[in-house]
Amino acid sequence: METETYSGKIIKITEEKIDEITWERAYLPHGVIVFPITREGKIILIREKRPHENPPSRIKPVSGILEKVLGSSEENALREMQEEIGLSARRIELFWTLKSTGTVNNEQHFFLAEDLYPSKLHNPDGEDSIQEILEFTPEEVLKLLLEDKLRWSMSTLGIFRLLHRLGKLPK
Repeated sequence: METETYSGKIIKITEEKIDEITWERAYLPHGVIVFPITREGKIILIREKRPHENPPSRIKPVSGILEKVLGSSEENALREMQEEIGLSARRIELFWTLKSTGTVNNEQHFFLAEDLYPSKLHNPDGEDSIQEILEFTPEEVLKLLLEDKLRWSMSTLGIFRLLHRLGKLPK
């Protein structure tokens, strides 16, 4: 039987004894990760203040926790764009869902957003949390990854899927 050992604002930890081994599980909130693409074919990323990380800021995709009370994953993706970069999209496509189970459990929904237009919503994390809005070619994004300037994370897997979908990686 799975027993909760910790529950915080973001993470929940459980333990379960199976065949005399105690297994730990971490449950993270589901999320949305958005790759807005400009008319010039550039991928918009952000430099975001992350005071709980080292270093305390990083380049990353537009992303956020999936808040089902605020709508579908697509609606959440559009809202994150409006909050973080002040843009929305006339075309948004879910191109991958990553479901992690086992020790770490969560689901990430990856979106491609095109035909962008201005549409700003207040950022509940603070307007100063987004330090910079950046545009990169797909080749520059790959170079950032390989040079460790774009940190490896769950969103990295989505970046490789995106680059493949855009025809920038071998099929």
